[in-house]
Amino acid sequence: MSHFDEAQAAVEAALAAGARYADARVLHRRTESMQARDGDVERLERGESAGVGVRALVGSGWGFQAVGELSTAAARRAGSAAAAIARASATLGGPPVDLITTPPRVGSWASGCAVDPATVPLSTKGDLLAGVTAASRAGGADVAEATYQTWDTRSWFVSSEGHRIDQHIRECGAGMSATAVGDSQTQRRSYPSAFGRYGTRGWDLVTELDLPAHAERIAEEARALLTAPLCPAGETTLILGGEQMSLQIHESVGHAIELDRILGWEAAFAGTSWLELGRLGSLRFGAPLMNITIDPTIPGAVGSFGYDDEGSPAIARDAVRDGIWVGVLAGRDSARAAGLDYAGNVRADGFARLPMVRMSNVGLEPGPHTLEEIIAATDDGILMETNRSYSIDDRRLNFQFGTEIGYEVKNGRLGRMLRNPTYTGISPRFWASMDMLSSEIVPYGLPICGKGQPLQLARPGHPAAPARFRNVRVGVRG
Repeated sequence: MSHFDEAQAAVEAALAAGARYADARVLHRRTESMQARDGDVERLERGESAGVGVRALVGSGWGFQAVGELSTAAARRAGSAAAAIARASATLGGPPVDLITTPPRVGSWASGCAVDPATVPLSTKGDLLAGVTAASRAGGADVAEATYQTWDTRSWFVSSEGHRIDQHIRECGAGMSATAVGDSQTQRRSYPSAFGRYGTRGWDLVTELDLPAHAERIAEEARALLTAPLCPAGETTLILGGEQMSLQIHESVGHAIELDRILGWEAAFAGTSWLELGRLGSLRFGAPLMNITIDPTIPGAVGSFGYDDEGSPAIARDAVRDGIWVGVLAGRDSARAAGLDYAGNVRADGFARLPMVRMSNVGLEPGPHTLEEIIAATDDGILMETNRSYSIDDRRLNFQFGTEIGYEVKNGRLGRMLRNPTYTGISPRFWASMDMLSSEIVPYGLPICGKGQPLQLARPGHPAAPARFRNVRVGVRG
């Protein structure tokens, strides 16, 4: 069932009330999640939401209004209210608000989905989660947990410029963890990552993860960590696994290149940015081996879409090329304020939230090596895998990360297991020290990233692979 009529009614009402630009998104979303613990399903949640959100621009003021009712009358009321809010906002003054020009788009897009999660029986899903947690307990875990989440989102977008776009995005993913308890510590191992693995795909992604094949292993590793030696403190060569690299990208690159943070428009949850707009195109962000793209077109990646929530089509572009900072995550208004000619990375968490700059897929391009080659070329170092903790300052500059597990690397070989590994650095210095990068890119992503007030959640993707960094401080305590 199409809901273009409601979106069109909202836009027309906003224009009639004095808006010089307006757009509306009708959104219908179904969600499902399940959690199991120690062999039993403990939680099942299903949710459904639907409504229309309207943006209106009057002078230099934005207005936004949302209503959780899908009728043309309700949509018209929302459009009129958005224009009234924009008019009130404009009385506060401020610089003019303009949008970069984009051709009006008429189109439709849907993510790939080989197996619709809604067609998989709850009993099958529950048996999977209960089974892998029971297997982890049998393998030595004191606490074993597993979860899956699904989102099924349909949207209809209309703008006063002539956009008319509908999208159907299905997202799905799962993960599990095993925790071992010692006399004075706990250790945890996760699979496929600390945050699970998610994508714009169907239940076929969960099947491919093959959780049962890894349930006992992660329990055994968690228990072995209880007696493993502590990660030594000092400066050494650091090899990061791909999953940890994905979070490193998210925290020290992804948030830093959000244009609203660079302009000082946004600081909630992740602060501003150390990047200065005047140095775009010339600032050295990292080593020449560092190539990072913004690419919402990657099939199946969790940050992929056909059009963003301003109607801009998904287009891949560079964020860092040969170590030089060359691109940002932008919306149509922030791009115009910065003198740029591209946008395409504005999204909202549901119909009742104002669209804002968000990450899509911000990730590395492949390097020339393999993980085996990186290890073989390392005489003395530490390999760290799977995030356990993270902390970064409000300019996305100074950071400290901890991982679930580490391994000594001696004379080109993996050595003994290490517990509580940590590393710290300063973003541009850290990235400048990268001297080896694997070609084994995996489309990692996060099921949750918070930004804004009121809080909005997004699911960004971060294609990543193992990499090596020189002269990194490790074993930092406190």
